[in-house]
Amino acid sequence: MNEATLVRALSFGVMAAAAVVFVALLFVTAPYGRHARRGFGPVVSARLGWILMESPASLGFAGVYLAGESRGALAPLVLLGLWELHYLERAFVFPFRMRMADRPMPLSVIALGASFNVVNAYINARFISSLGHYPASWLLGPRFEFGLLLFLVGYAANRHSDGLLAKLREGGRSGYFLPQHGLFRLVSCPNYLGEIVEWAGFALASSSLPALAFALFTAANLAPRALAHHRWYRTRFPDYPPTRRALIPFLW
Repeated sequence: MNEATLVRALSFGVMAAAAVVFVALLFVTAPYGRHARRGFGPVVSARLGWILMESPASLGFAGVYLAGESRGALAPLVLLGLWELHYLERAFVFPFRMRMADRPMPLSVIALGASFNVVNAYINARFISSLGHYPASWLLGPRFEFGLLLFLVGYAANRHSDGLLAKLREGGRSGYFLPQHGLFRLVSCPNYLGEIVEWAGFALASSSLPALAFALFTAANLAPRALAHHRWYRTRFPDYPPTRRALIPFLW
């Protein structure tokens, strides 16, 4: 099996995993964050857990990318920059921005997340820096430009919403509070909505099978968790706005 066939097979494997994960998470909420609970093995601090889980996505991607023949080409470098814009922050900034001391993370969740990130980083980085064809003119095409717009809109929504959540615990406040600003007026999880839009944009900008697989997996992973968050908010806060949806404004 040559490498192109391997990357293609792994991409379809990620798509199949997305279907399984979506169904599974509708019935079993991943046990971390506000949904943390016992029974899933040893735990570590959430801050360490996030670093261990997310760092392969940034460092692994960079390592595979740098081994590719097209690593110095302009369009692949731009796609590399978009990827790292998200994952360097997710692995090395986000864990220190959010208050996580009271939210341990099971090692089992970390291992599953890190394993996915290793595979996902490999197939996307290898395609972008070696197997795909990205001349400089790619950056002027409608797929890249519209995909870039979607990515940046999703990125802004994700970061802004995470920032609003972080502000809820400023001044040493602990516990959970009802977010009231920004896109939280419309949905319970605008940070998840932003991330889904982000990777849908990246999939369009790169127009690759690995990126499409990742976008589908992102939606399959985050949509059920958004629904779980939505139910949690409605249970915990009796005055929760009745018109606020879980993930998609005005719809769902």
